[in-house]
Amino acid sequence: MTRLIEELAKLPGIGGKSAQRLAFHIINMPTENAAALAEAITNAKKSIKLCPVCCSITDRDICSICDDPKRDSGVIMVVEDPRDMAAYERTREYRGRYHVLHGTISPINGIGPDKLKIKELLGRISSDVREIIIATNPNVEGEATAMYLSRLLKPLGVKVTRIASGVPIGGDLEYVDDVTLTKALEYRTEM
Repeated sequence: MTRLIEELAKLPGIGGKSAQRLAFHIINMPTENAAALAEAITNAKKSIKLCPVCCSITDRDICSICDDPKRDSGVIMVVEDPRDMAAYERTREYRGRYHVLHGTISPINGIGPDKLKIKELLGRISSDVREIIIATNPNVEGEATAMYLSRLLKPLGVKVTRIASGVPIGGDLEYVDDVTLTKALEYRTEM
C-alpha cells in the first residue's frame, strides 16, 4: 500500500492525501477494474509515441491532424505541449497545422533551446509555409521562448505572429492584473 501511495504521489497535482485517497479507491475496486486500469496505463505507455511531423503524441505513424489533407499546411501554430494543442482543437476554429515544443526555454530549470523540438520545427519550414503562430503561454518562459523563436524564424522569410493576450471574456477590469491590462491595451484591434 505504501508503494502504491508513493507512486501515485509522483503524478502531477497529486499530493500525499490525494495519493492515499486514490490508493484506497484502487484497492477497493473490483479486481477486473484495477486490472483494466493497469492495462490501460501499460498499453498507453507502449503505444503512444511522438508524431514525426509535429512532435505531438499519437498512437499512429502520423497523427490525425498532420495526416488531414483538409488542414492548411501553410500555417503552423507552435505550442508548448500537446494539451495546448488539444485546447485549440476544442475551439474548432483553427484549421492549420501544429508544432509541439515539449516545453519552454527556462535557464533556471536547465532547459535550453536544445532540449526543445526547435530543430524539428526549423526542418518543417519550406516555401509552402506562410505563417508561424507562436502560441506559448504568456509567462516569463513562454515569452522568452516566443522571442527566441521569432529571432530564429524571421530571417527565414516566414511571417511570424504571436497570439494576443489580454482581458478574458466575461472578465471584470477591476480584477485584472496590471500586466494583463497592459497587454490588452498593447494588442488592441481596430473596430
